[in-house]
Amino acid sequence: MKSIEMMMPLAQQQQMQSRIHLLGEHLVAALVFSLLGIVVFFLCLLVMEKLTHFSIVKEIGEEHNMAVAMVVGSIVLGISFIIAAAIVG
Repeated sequence: MKSIEMMMPLAQQQQMQSRIHLLGEHLVAALVFSLLGIVVFFLCLLVMEKLTHFSIVKEIGEEHNMAVAMVVGSIVLGISFIIAAAIVG
């Protein structure tokens, strides 16, 4: 009976170390996927800038073109949703 009681703390300690290790793996995976998503997002923004015949930054920043800002905002949200869905599953 005493050997079982002595083994319990060791088993609990191993289980706790296993959980901490699993948490570390998940945190690293989340960091990698979030960085990958940000890189893909900025690549999509660069492609969108190249595909338009005008400068998006100039239209929004200097000209204060709200129509372009709303279209770019909706495209950004769409790209973000697609990247998030691809990462999740």
